[in-house]
Amino acid sequence: MNTNARRFYETVSVVEADGGFSIALDTRRVRTPGGAHFVAPTRALAEACAQEWAAQEVNIVPAAMPVTQLAFAAIDWTRPAREERADFVASYVQTDMCCYRASAPRELVERQERAWQPAVDWAQEALGLKLPVVVGVSPAEAPPGARASVRDQALAFDDFRLTALTQATAISGSLIVGFALTQGRLNAEEVYLASVLDELWALERWGDDEEARVRLERIRAELDGLARFLEALA
Repeated sequence: MNTNARRFYETVSVVEADGGFSIALDTRRVRTPGGAHFVAPTRALAEACAQEWAAQEVNIVPAAMPVTQLAFAAIDWTRPAREERADFVASYVQTDMCCYRASAPRELVERQERAWQPAVDWAQEALGLKLPVVVGVSPAEAPPGARASVRDQALAFDDFRLTALTQATAISGSLIVGFALTQGRLNAEEVYLASVLDELWALERWGDDEEARVRLERIRAELDGLARFLEALA
């Protein structure tokens, strides 16, 4: 979508189409930026997107439509490249944020343990994924088969949930956190606090930083959009 495009429609409605649910702007069905007809797998997702379209005023602002953008990404970006998305998620077995801990100061070490270790333990139980936890930045070798297992589990998701998993993993720097959000183990606020733990600690210790705060608010907004997207898929 062109960020300068003017709103050209009066009404927004959800219609059944192609085995799912679409959106009609007046009488015209929405298409994705790639030209595909928009079809959501649940009515709730179509309604959430429709609400975003209805909320547009003079201009259509994509940044104000996070759920729609994720749905478009599922159709245009994930569907034709599912293996690449799964490979991206699986690549984090070597660099997962939750597995790399500070050696000091003690307060930061304890915060990381409280925030990240329950997710690591959950991944071992729920995903069968036992990643080594190390101190510092030296790479840790993932167990044999871990990458293939993560890839297979990612590919088991439909296009919409795989999109959410990919985005959550990229935002947080953790495939564990990505799966935990997608599978309902963590909510958006918990994912936010886990993802920016080090940055929040630094702000508390060294004082406020406007640029850092802007970045943190952007991350929070992206995760809130992901949470609404996943809720609408349930």
